[in-house]
Amino acid sequence: MIYPVTPKLRLVLTLVGSLVTLGVDFPAAHAQGRLYTPIPITVNQAVTDTLSEQDIPTGQGGFARDYAVSLQSGDQVAIDLTSQNFDTIVTLLSADGATVAENDDGPDGSTNSLLFSRITKSGNYVIRVRAFGETAVGPFVLKVTRLKPV
Repeated sequence: MIYPVTPKLRLVLTLVGSLVTLGVDFPAAHAQGRLYTPIPITVNQAVTDTLSEQDIPTGQGGFARDYAVSLQSGDQVAIDLTSQNFDTIVTLLSADGATVAENDDGPDGSTNSLLFSRITKSGNYVIRVRAFGETAVGPFVLKVTRLKPV
């Protein structure tokens, strides 16, 4: 079926063709003015950092900060996230973005997070730090520890 070329469609095609002819280049879109790159962290390392409104928007009104860590099959890790300023949530994500494990409140009854996980596949993982609630930000400490078998 052939559709008639309306004056409106002709204008759109002319504008697009003109932009291509002029060599107009559209810049790549970058979230928050920078490319997404998780902050590297190693096992048996503690990081003191700050969650801020400049971090990754969660889509739920809050923000998240991501850390990249390399883990091996068979590793047993403890991920400890503490803050005096907000109710923490820690998430361990696989390379494809699937949630491996998540913890909101630790076993001590506080609003800090303590996550234990056994790694079944070697590779790069993301540890996501975020706050429970919409606008909480502030300093935090993140520790990643490889547990030793007994």
